[in-house]
Amino acid sequence: MFHQFDFDPAVLHSVAGGRSAIDVPRLNVRSLEAADAFIQSYGFDLKDPATEDVLWYFHRRALVLLTERLGFPENEIPEDIKDRRSMEDIRKLLLWASSTDPREKNHQRWSCAILRCMHVYVHAENDLFSFFSEDIQAQILTPLQEAVIHDGAANKVFLRRTSEGREPVELLGFHFKALKTSASTVIKLLAKPDALAMKVFDKLGVRFVTKNPFDSFRVVRGLIEENLVSFPHVMPDQSSNNLYPVDLFLNVCTELQSQNRDFTDEEVNAVFEQRLNEAGESGFFRKANAQSDPNFRFIKFITRKLIRVQLPGKDPFSFFYPFEVQILDEKAHEIIKAGPSDHDAYKERQREAARKRLFPDVETT
Repeated sequence: MFHQFDFDPAVLHSVAGGRSAIDVPRLNVRSLEAADAFIQSYGFDLKDPATEDVLWYFHRRALVLLTERLGFPENEIPEDIKDRRSMEDIRKLLLWASSTDPREKNHQRWSCAILRCMHVYVHAENDLFSFFSEDIQAQILTPLQEAVIHDGAANKVFLRRTSEGREPVELLGFHFKALKTSASTVIKLLAKPDALAMKVFDKLGVRFVTKNPFDSFRVVRGLIEENLVSFPHVMPDQSSNNLYPVDLFLNVCTELQSQNRDFTDEEVNAVFEQRLNEAGESGFFRKANAQSDPNFRFIKFITRKLIRVQLPGKDPFSFFYPFEVQILDEKAHEIIKAGPSDHDAYKERQREAARKRLFPDVETT
């Protein structure tokens, strides 16, 4: 009689309340038939013989993540949840994750944790990069690699400049970022409640190391003027700059240009450093990241490249794919090289946040 007022709070919070499905404390799947419908709606058809193996594959990935990457003891996981032969039916995970029976509390918690991991893996491993990684890497990274000139005689590296009146920018380093593995992506997504697989933009990227902040901005200018980056494709909400404020940088450039004389590199750097010391910390901005070290100073932006793919016997098609560009000076790079423990601490903060999100009812250390 009163079913008109019967709503699932968890679903409503997820759909209309801004809460991630990962943070739903309990499912509401009460039968195997309902589990079939849930899985069908999710995107998998259990009538297809291959689908069950795909789901068990993600189940194994989830278990490895929990035990080997996040450090949960394997013996704490109920046997019939971690072993395919004991469970027999993958749909049982949904039933256990929905249970309100106090006797099944441990099964409910672990089933939810495994399903959360499986959910993120499904999204992380079904993006465009998974299917077109070679095309994406070739079309994004090759032009950047070709723009970096290695002068063997002088033992120096430069960002080429073909524009008239522009000198090549000396680089102290140019690196491709190591490809982010699926496990790393999943941990990152679990660690950040507002993150989505489609918003993991740093799977692919490059890093430029310069002598000083002034050269870092010269690299930005070079990337645009050499048409290696199209600035309309930059995603402004993903940018960070705590290396040197843009307005202050432009003001100093105007000040130096007005003097109408040549400056040595030392003089230029001294003026920029002095003005920055006078300005203090105002004018910086950095995309919020609770796990990042605030002392890591760099320019970072995410831009997109239009990738064109030709499949045999098919019409060509295209799509945008994001990649990250980091630019930092020698001082910041030395900190990175001298302190691998900082990166380790960053990764541990991510793992801790992921563990807490998988089991929000337990205090982690």
